[in-house]
Amino acid sequence: MSMDFKRKLPIPKEVKERYPLSQSVLEVKTRRDEQIKKIFTGEDDKFILIIGPCSADREDAVLDYTCRLAKLQEKVKDKVFIIPRVYTNKPRTTGDGYKGLVHQPDPEKKPDIYQGILAMRRLHTRAIEESGLVCADEMLYPENYRYLSDILSYVAIGARSVENQQHRLVSSGVDVPVGMKNPTGGDISVMLNSITAAQHPHNFIFRGWDVDTSGNPLAHAILRGYVNKHGKSVPNYHYEDLNLLYNMYGEKGLQNMAVIIDTNHSNSGKQYLEQIRIAKEILHSCRHNDHIRKLVKGLMIESYIEDGSQKIGEGVYGKSITDPCLGWEKTERLVLDIADSL
Repeated sequence: MSMDFKRKLPIPKEVKERYPLSQSVLEVKTRRDEQIKKIFTGEDDKFILIIGPCSADREDAVLDYTCRLAKLQEKVKDKVFIIPRVYTNKPRTTGDGYKGLVHQPDPEKKPDIYQGILAMRRLHTRAIEESGLVCADEMLYPENYRYLSDILSYVAIGARSVENQQHRLVSSGVDVPVGMKNPTGGDISVMLNSITAAQHPHNFIFRGWDVDTSGNPLAHAILRGYVNKHGKSVPNYHYEDLNLLYNMYGEKGLQNMAVIIDTNHSNSGKQYLEQIRIAKEILHSCRHNDHIRKLVKGLMIESYIEDGSQKIGEGVYGKSITDPCLGWEKTERLVLDIADSL
């Protein structure tokens, strides 16, 4: 039992200076961030799709996929706002397995966190430069957020992290929307407590500093299903679930009532093709209840170039090495169908 301190990692300022954002990129981000904010505050009724691979495992395929999304965004821009998932951290239930680009820039080689931090920054920088879209990532390690604080436009807090105080407090200092997933056990009140914490100002220790935050009024809910005491996946995207969340949200008196619904994970039982049916059912619920339509700001969809998943080392370009994803043809059809139904 020991802890071996291998080497000092670069500070965020050094990494940002190595991969800076151009003025044109900053202008794109400012413009699209304002659009996203208006959707969450209800000033804009566009429907958000946070869509992309389960994990951003290789730079070339992720950039290819993101540029495909950019072309698709042009076709649906009047109704749908696309935010690519560029998830460089991968939570693991048991701690084993591929933990994402930040751990292993090359999934077939040993972990190299120093190079992983550089690869994470480079990938996010190239994604916005080459696609013109602003991206989302999961805040698995709150300390790492500063490496991307100037470039991310959406942050997700995972089901295993949402009860953690540091995740909640750091979220209160983030200046873009932060989605809080319901915990794996499914307790909606835990998620709402996390949103409350993130919307309030705080004082705490972060990266060796005494910091104050102002609170994040754009912190909101993500429903991703849950696992019951028998280990069975239980969905929480149905009409009744959304009505319940609407009522519980209102009782809390939180700002900017909003939910993004994750169509995979426990909502689909990781049956990735079910995402198509689930997305359409949610839209049906929105059409039949004005409260639900105002509450539901969009969907989170796991999608990549090829259908399904593969084991590390199989080498299929654009195919997930973690959870299975919808392939590009099905993704494109689904996005177009969503736009047509809005």
